[in-house]
Amino acid sequence: MESCEKRLAVDTGMAEVVVSDLDSYVHVELEVENNNCNTSSDEGQSEAPVTQALFQDVEKDMDSESSGDDSGTDPFGTEQSGTQLQRCEHKTESNSSLPDTFQTGHLLFYERFKAYQDYVLGDCKPSEVKAFTADYLEKVVEPCDWQALWCTDVFDVLVEVQDVDFKELKAVVRLLLPMQCEAKGCELTEDNIRSVLEATQHHVPLKELHAVYDESGEFDQTALAIEHLRFLYKHIWRQWDEEDEDDDFDYFVRCVEPRLRLYYDILEDRVPAGLVVEYQTLLDNCSKVFEQFSVLRSGMCCDSDSELDNVSMVEGLKLYDQLETYKRKLHIIENPLLRYVLGYKGNARQQCVQSRGPRESGLKVVHVVTSSCTAAQLQSLLNDRLLPMYSNDDTEIKFYGDPVSAVDSCHEGDVVIVLPGIFNVTSSINLPDSITVEGFGLPDEVVIEKKGKGDSFIESTGADVKISNIKFIQHDAIEGILCVRQGNLYMENCVLQCETTGVIVRTSAHLTMNICDLYGSKGAGIEIYPGSVCSLVGNGIHHCKDGILIKDFAGELDVLPSITMENNVIHNNEGYGVILVKPSTEDQAVPLEKAEENLIKPAEQTPEELAKPQIITTFATPPTKPTSEDQVGDGSHGTDSDLVSASARKWQLCRQLSRSKEATCSRPVQDLLSHEIFVSIQGNQFRRNGMGDFGTFIC
Repeated sequence: MESCEKRLAVDTGMAEVVVSDLDSYVHVELEVENNNCNTSSDEGQSEAPVTQALFQDVEKDMDSESSGDDSGTDPFGTEQSGTQLQRCEHKTESNSSLPDTFQTGHLLFYERFKAYQDYVLGDCKPSEVKAFTADYLEKVVEPCDWQALWCTDVFDVLVEVQDVDFKELKAVVRLLLPMQCEAKGCELTEDNIRSVLEATQHHVPLKELHAVYDESGEFDQTALAIEHLRFLYKHIWRQWDEEDEDDDFDYFVRCVEPRLRLYYDILEDRVPAGLVVEYQTLLDNCSKVFEQFSVLRSGMCCDSDSELDNVSMVEGLKLYDQLETYKRKLHIIENPLLRYVLGYKGNARQQCVQSRGPRESGLKVVHVVTSSCTAAQLQSLLNDRLLPMYSNDDTEIKFYGDPVSAVDSCHEGDVVIVLPGIFNVTSSINLPDSITVEGFGLPDEVVIEKKGKGDSFIESTGADVKISNIKFIQHDAIEGILCVRQGNLYMENCVLQCETTGVIVRTSAHLTMNICDLYGSKGAGIEIYPGSVCSLVGNGIHHCKDGILIKDFAGELDVLPSITMENNVIHNNEGYGVILVKPSTEDQAVPLEKAEENLIKPAEQTPEELAKPQIITTFATPPTKPTSEDQVGDGSHGTDSDLVSASARKWQLCRQLSRSKEATCSRPVQDLLSHEIFVSIQGNQFRRNGMGDFGTFIC
């Protein structure tokens, strides 16, 4: 049994972090070997003392537990008084007299992570979640004599908590008089509220209570504990979590952590909007099927051989199979590694901007983009481009102040010429027609910078699109700086400065990329999907998570990607220079239990250590003799401890996609260079890629 004082110390620490800076994003390095959350030392001097106190107090409390000293229950010192939480004003359209409550809905990711991992759930199984949660609440929540707002879909009313039934996660409340109530879309009287309370024997769900704000700080822990309960059952827990026959697994590792990460990824706009909609639809469908399955199962008699029960059995099997399918898809989306490898493939077929086709008049239009230009620039444009190539009577010239307006006005066969300057755009650039977009100058002189959030920066769906001599700077584009969904895109002499993800080549799309420079992607510089055609010649791809990621998930209707790589320089990427992600085959598949036996030393291993994820990615260097220039730098293609930890942490989340599907681990790459996906691969240079030049990852 862990002491109540230990929980009080941590939750109070969390509260002060929220007060110090609600808008900050704290990066946490999760260490696989000890399962602890360590805050970064670079968060700034203003947050450092608070964060340091948060974790130091835990150690002090542990020491006090071992020595039997309870003096360390207050992590901020006994002399400090008052609440550490902010006030949440009760906003309403009517003139309601309801009191304010504690602000607990703005906790950071690592605060919730640590609370669930260390204090609420620990290493419990799915069947033990309710018991562990009740045990945590019993040690933290005030048992009686505190006021709260009972908030439902119909009304908010002020009540007083007289007792708490922790095992049932309910509170015994009484209505405070004179009644303070706010009805939502209906009229309620005191008798109505009393009737509702009598019907429930004055027992209400604890998660529906919001503690009334109190400056003394006496009820801070109560408010935070109920927030953890409310968040758990609203965003983490699923009705079917207890249904898995394989109940012997760590619920936090398999379910809580990936779902918590997905929640914050969606909250911070790091997941494409289409995938968010798909995930919510899957959740709704899975809930409906589970309810139907539960009703059908409860009405069946185990010993009956009647025809009706036989029919119900067949229907039940169909529902069960449908339920497992939904659960498997949810697991894929919740897994941060497989989310885009497998989960987003279906969502890529979203409707694209419709092509406008050629103009009925047959005119071709040259769209010139410039905010301002000198007479010399205009003269140069006329002499070098417009007069020699577009002096016919069937060509018209128009001027625009931004590239988005110019592209949106294009029809098939039009040309967009962007003059030197920095153009800031806030919306995506869609290229549904066969047009040419070129910069009139060097790439560093013609800059298009995207500001503001969105799924993608540039989307190309035209049959024959050409882009040249432009520098693109990406900010907050979730799906990539450039996404070729279909058709052909020819890109030459461009610079792609990524902040989130890089170039994506979807199934059936064609990309020709020559003499371009791509860098800065937090994912792969270029992601190549099955059935696509990609030609990369003379490019620089560097300072990305991985250089080129090839997704070999060819199904019955897909074919392998076709890739040409010549004279590229792929260097200084955190992971691999080129990595192939592919599904396992029967001869490659290794059950997880067998893999763990091979990867983990049997000696000196505790059950907890055996449950931790292991490194399963490997690399193979190309069968060519490296030059002395290639060996310059750190001189190693191996993994350092940080990359090992991060890779293991990512892989552990996809250890079980479904109860009936075995996870597999990867095997060394035998000869990636001779893989049939490569039409031609020659003259490329690989330098200082953190995990190797070539690698494979088998799911």
